[in-house]
This record gives sequence, C-alpha cells and structure tokens, in this order.
Amino acid sequence: MVFRRSARTDSAFDHRRMRWLGCYGLGPMWKALLVFLVIAFAGQLLGVIFNKSWMQPERSRSLFALPSENFQGSSLGSCHPHTHIMFLKTHKTASSTVLNLLYRFGEERGLKFALPVGYQFGYPLPFIAQRVKGYRGPHVDKFDIIGNHMRFNRPEVEKVMPADTFYFSILRDPVALAESSYAYYKNVAPAFRRAKGLSDFADNPHKYYDPKLRNNHYARNLLWFDFGQDHNANFSLALARRGVAAVRRNFRLVLLSEYFDHSMVLLRHALCWPLDAVVSFSLNARQQVSSGRSGWMGKSALPASLGLTNEQKLKLREWNSLDWHLYQAFNLTFWQEIERFGQSRMEAEVALLRTRREVLARACLRDGGRPVEASRIRDKAIRPFQSGLVKILGYELQSGLDNATWEVCLRMIRPEIQYKDLLDLRQFPRAQQPPWPDTLAGGPPVMRDSPVLRIEEQGGKRLVEKDWDGTVLLRNKSIKNAGSKVRLK
Repeated sequence: MVFRRSARTDSAFDHRRMRWLGCYGLGPMWKALLVFLVIAFAGQLLGVIFNKSWMQPERSRSLFALPSENFQGSSLGSCHPHTHIMFLKTHKTASSTVLNLLYRFGEERGLKFALPVGYQFGYPLPFIAQRVKGYRGPHVDKFDIIGNHMRFNRPEVEKVMPADTFYFSILRDPVALAESSYAYYKNVAPAFRRAKGLSDFADNPHKYYDPKLRNNHYARNLLWFDFGQDHNANFSLALARRGVAAVRRNFRLVLLSEYFDHSMVLLRHALCWPLDAVVSFSLNARQQVSSGRSGWMGKSALPASLGLTNEQKLKLREWNSLDWHLYQAFNLTFWQEIERFGQSRMEAEVALLRTRREVLARACLRDGGRPVEASRIRDKAIRPFQSGLVKILGYELQSGLDNATWEVCLRMIRPEIQYKDLLDLRQFPRAQQPPWPDTLAGGPPVMRDSPVLRIEEQGGKRLVEKDWDGTVLLRNKSIKNAGSKVRLK
C-alpha cells in the first residue's frame, strides 16, 4: 500500500520547516546574514588553499618576524640587551662570523659603529682613536659597536667607547691557527714564504723567522700580538701569567672557536640577546683539498690533512708558547663558565641553536646550505674576498624569497668587506667611498686584477705602494696598465 501525504499533512510539515528557519519567510536581514556566512566560509577555504600553493614566501617571512616559542631558549630573566660592545677581532679564529653577528644586530637596531677609514684600524700598528672614521675627540660622538681588526690598546679604545662597554674576544688552538695562518698569509709573511711547507716551517721555525721583517707577526704568537703584547718576548711563566691577567682585566668574556656554538650560547646570555641574534652561517670557510677529495671547513675545525706529526705539533706549540699558555688558561676558564651555566642546560641550548641554524639554512641557502666556490656565486656583490693558497667559500641565496626574508638572509651571508662598506655608506652618506685598499680586513695585499689604493711610480716602475695610513706595503714591483687596476708581474 502506498502512503499518500494529505494536503493537511503537507501544510503541517511546511509550518514546522518555516518555524525551524525562524520565520515564515526570509527577510532582508536573514538573507544578508546567510550570504555573509557563505562568503566567509568560502573565503576561509580559498585562503587556506591560496596560502598553501601561492604564499610560500609569506611562510618563510614568518621565520624572522618574531622568534617562535620553540626557538626562544632558556629565559634571559629581566636583563636588558647590551648595545655598547667592543669585540677584539683576532685573526683566523672564526672572528669574521662573530663580526657578522655584531653587524646584523647593530644594523637592525640602528646602532652606530666605530668604523675604520679602510678595513682595519691601522693594523698592525697599535690602535689609536684617530683611526676611527668621524672621530672628533674623546666621547664627542656616541659609538655603540667596534669590532674591526686592530692591535688592542685599551686606553685608546676607551676614548671611543662608552664606560659601560662589554669587551669580549675569541681564541683558537695555536696549532690549528698556525695551519690557517700559513694557508692565508703564505705570500705575506716572509717566514712562511721562505718555507716549503708548514711541516718544513714547524721543524725549524728559527731558520725562516726574522722578527724585524714586516708581517712576520702572522708567523709567531699571533693572538698575543693582537692583544697588544710583545709576541717576540722570550717565554717565562711570570710573563705569560701577567699577559693572561691583563686579558682577564680587559675582557669580560673570551670565547673558543673550537666550541663555537657553546661560545654563542655564553655570548647570548652575557649580552642578553635573542637566540636569532647569535645564529650564524660560517663565513670565510675555506676549501680543503686532501687525497683527491675537496670539501669545506670552518675556522673551528682542526683538519686531519695538516700533514703534521705529533712532534711537529708540539714544536708549533713551543714556538707559539705565549699563545699556547693564553689558550690553555682561557680554555680552563671557558669550561668553568659552562659548569656555572649548567652542562645539561648548555647542551639543550646548543641543540636548539643548531636546529634553528638548520631551519634558517633551508629557508635561505641553496645547495643544502653548504658553502660554494666564489666563482659559482652569481651575485658578485656577495662573493667573498680571495687570498692565500686556498679558496674562500661563500653562499648563494634561495630563489623566490620575499623581500623581508631575502634581506634577513642576505645579512647572514654578506661578506665582511661588503658589509663594512654598506654600514660606512649609511653612516657617512655624503662622504666619497674609497676603493678597496691593498690590505683588507687585516689580511694580505689583494690578488691580481684587484684595485689598489695608492701607487707612487716612475717610468712604469712601482716605487712604493701604501696603505690608508701611509704604511708601505710593497716596494719595487714593476707594473703595467697602471691605474685603478694593475697587474703584477
């Protein structure tokens, strides 16, 4: 039997249906509300799809807007970030990576840098305040950060920096430092230039070393020299202890490049900085070629390819005995600092820092975040300066980054020389920017086809080539095509 709904039944059903809708007919207000809900739901749905497929750069930007709670690290308490900072940039110690942190922090916050006229403060001469660009007298101008290469001289630094300045520096094992110094300054330091190799030098450094020759400080007790002390002094325990005591008086924190990430955690808490401020990519990493393989290495690594015997390593430590004593003293202090900080807490923060670095590397860098040869970097403005026997590597940015992400990533990989030029231009926009000088960032003369600063010549013969401070760099080198660019014969 077929059930047929009567007209009365249909009328009752319609009545209940209209009551469920809240009225016997949809008025203008209800229609508008219904349309709004439909549009809102559709907009939300389309927004999710759009964000997933088209707004990838926006997701990258969120990496830098505000640090995620997952990347905060342990609490810094109620401290206030230090903004008056003096970093003694020692040689071959990962100090270029540390300087990048300072450049980034200062640039992002509009701080004022004490910058050299060229790329170093008259190094290897002791620092004097007049080397600072724009310096007009003790504390006439307010400077926040100073960190380019100098030979330390505390009384002169105090003329430039505020009384509450935080002083810190970084050290490296003298054997690893000697290997890096030899590779970088082989053609600059006469002692290195005369030796057939580092092993040859280590066997008998006295044979090749003349303390009176310019740039030989790169070959002996380089750290001791950078801290403003006599690197040619005969070692005695009393002398070494006085030197260590002087460093302790002048510097509130001394880091170790072999434990760079641990050092960054200590620095972050000492300065009361956010985690991202101390996350970095290794700058000035150099290509390492060994046994038919090529790879890269940062400053903190002690390569297995040194070619040095244990006896030769001992000889190098003896040759650099003042540096070795300094390193041992602050190695002990470093681990005491970590004990006070807490071992488990330190390991947790190091793991967090490394995770954050990996996240930023994936967001910012091509080739899986590994450094590449400068010739492979398409943007010439971020190619690292080349010097010495090995290739200095750099980075390439990911394509398709939005402007905000691109700017943050670029700051992290911008080479030291180019970054200093940028800050210089912003602080002195009307000043004529100088060309690259012969000695860059405390390093050796530039290679062929690079601009030179100032040449005094006669009849095609170079008589003297001078640095920014008038220091003679080279003599009696014949040249051709004299001008802004030269070719050395």
